[in-house]
Amino acid sequence: MARRRVPRWLSANLLLLPTGLWLALFLLVPLALVVQYSFATRDTGPLRVVLPWTAQAYRTALDPAFLPIFGRTLAYAALTTVACLVLGFPLAWFIARHGGRHRNALLAAVLVPFWASYLARIYAWKALLDGDGLVNRLLGAVGLGREGGFLLTDGAVVLGLTYGFLPFMVLPLYVACERFDYRLVEASYDLGHGRVSTFFRVVLPGVRPGVLAGSLLVLVPSAGDFVTPKLLGGVDQSTFGSVIDDQFRGGNNWPLGSAMAVLLMALVVVVLVVRGRRGEDVL
Repeated sequence: MARRRVPRWLSANLLLLPTGLWLALFLLVPLALVVQYSFATRDTGPLRVVLPWTAQAYRTALDPAFLPIFGRTLAYAALTTVACLVLGFPLAWFIARHGGRHRNALLAAVLVPFWASYLARIYAWKALLDGDGLVNRLLGAVGLGREGGFLLTDGAVVLGLTYGFLPFMVLPLYVACERFDYRLVEASYDLGHGRVSTFFRVVLPGVRPGVLAGSLLVLVPSAGDFVTPKLLGGVDQSTFGSVIDDQFRGGNNWPLGSAMAVLLMALVVVVLVVRGRRGEDVL
């Protein structure tokens, strides 16, 4: 008697079942709690069902007073993405084109920062950028030092974010550069184009999927990061992420923090939807 075979669609869904349960339990359920708390009042206790709903937290989060913080968050994320692209592209190109037998070692060096805690690394930058830190002393030796150091500045926040998320840009760019057909560059030279023209007309379009994927991987987490602005910045460098953290801890205003978190997630979803509608291939 022939054994009955499990339908292919059913076997595929069974393979996805553990992942689906994991995402439902640790992603969808916490997300649902955040959304319901965003419609609560400030005195709502932990893990209580919110009835009736109120949009007061959203009205507060969308108050014009928060617009500078929102704009600063986007500016930091955009500057971090550009800085990571400018620093990461030459590195990724060098590893892909000239790494040779040392390619794996160079890629491992890019990932070395992940071996240490992100919090510990940002604390290290805090010590370096302090008034008595190594950076300020070295710059002071050539007359470029700054009283009080470089902490509590916009540059310190962007520097910390760039340092933290640079590997997320390098790896997708490396994959794109490795796949790139270098014969196109030689053909461009043969047709009379110079290096600058070849870069913008041939190389950059050829590695565009890596640029887009890396930019997305840097833009999204840097927009929600709260550790770096808190440690390297001050009140004038507050971001949406740091304000959300304040509401859940010292501010004890879970509805406002939840509403701001939902708005930040909505912004990320908009970016992803726009990215998807452009029909670009992701590495």
